[in-house]
Amino acid sequence: MGEMLEQAVRAALRSVRDPVTGQDVVSAGMVDGLAVKSGMVQFAIQVPRERARESEPLRAAAERAAAAVPGVLSATVVLTAHRAQPVAGSVAEPAKPAAQPSAPPHAHGPAPGGKTPAGQGPMLLPDVGAIVAVASGKGGVGKSTTAVNLAVALAMQGQRVGLLDADIYGPSLPQMLGTHERPRAEGSRIIPLSRWGLKAMSIGFLVEQETPMIWRGPMVMGALEQLMGQVEWGALDIMIVDMPPGTGDAQLTMSQRVPLAGAVIVSTPQDVALIDARRGVRMFEKVNVPVLGLVENMSFFCCPNCNHRTDIFGHGGAKAEAARLGVEFLGELPLKLAIRELADAGTPIVAAKPDSEEAAAYQRIATRLREKLAERAGAGPKIVID
Repeated sequence: MGEMLEQAVRAALRSVRDPVTGQDVVSAGMVDGLAVKSGMVQFAIQVPRERARESEPLRAAAERAAAAVPGVLSATVVLTAHRAQPVAGSVAEPAKPAAQPSAPPHAHGPAPGGKTPAGQGPMLLPDVGAIVAVASGKGGVGKSTTAVNLAVALAMQGQRVGLLDADIYGPSLPQMLGTHERPRAEGSRIIPLSRWGLKAMSIGFLVEQETPMIWRGPMVMGALEQLMGQVEWGALDIMIVDMPPGTGDAQLTMSQRVPLAGAVIVSTPQDVALIDARRGVRMFEKVNVPVLGLVENMSFFCCPNCNHRTDIFGHGGAKAEAARLGVEFLGELPLKLAIRELADAGTPIVAAKPDSEEAAAYQRIATRLREKLAERAGAGPKIVID
């Protein structure tokens, strides 16, 4: 089925002609990395670097042609620029592909006219009150568990909450929310799943559980844009974005394509994790996204039998690091067996055991997060008339 759909898309793209050469984009070899996954089509259009800015109509035409193919749920096309081939006898410059249009880091709101830098189109998720990235400098620190429980805590506090899994390579939301249900579509829009009082979407809902996402950077960014722009999120008070670890394509895409209200950095107490958390803080600072605070996860271990406390990874490292970096310390979360067991079972502890101390810790962080967002929303200039 996938191969037949791919052939149909290629046939449709033969109707899209490059206005400069007159050739269709397929015959001209301009279609790169065509991938069809569960009705989601993604590919790049290669153009010479000097034509990148003027080629937006060509990209849009290719996207419309692909989206119109029966069986295609959604289509995302990006421009990939390359240098022109050197003439005979000249010294060839090493190939240096780069996604275009290339956009410099910018403030976390839309640019004048509602456009992102370099004409990337309107900002996504316009009906979301505040978008918060939950991030970490490295994997294995419990970032996804923290993101899910914070989202559920916010929903329990009466907020309209969305939860977006931005980890294309390693989506964990289906497991943590306890569902592998496939979302349905209405026209060209994908309907997010409803679970634990919030709306959720992950690439893991659209592909088989063990399918590896062997995609290059532009394809990852295209998939992430689809999960934001072609999902029927509706009006939300807050969206929690579970970011992949590190400082790569997903982080850059989020900072450029949505008005991030801020980021929450999750770390464990030991030095090796704090070094990477520091990189995460600096990365968001460089793209002008405010860091709302640090959370120390696995702050201490409590024995499930005798409740004896042991600081396996040390204790207080994230709090000290937050003070050093000049950002708020939002709180500490224990390493407890119940949190891990319930997360693996798809029942976040905030919902499964709302009266537990662990759930209370997540609720306190969620409350402080709401307070900080309200403070930032009301931080603009005020006109006072005497």
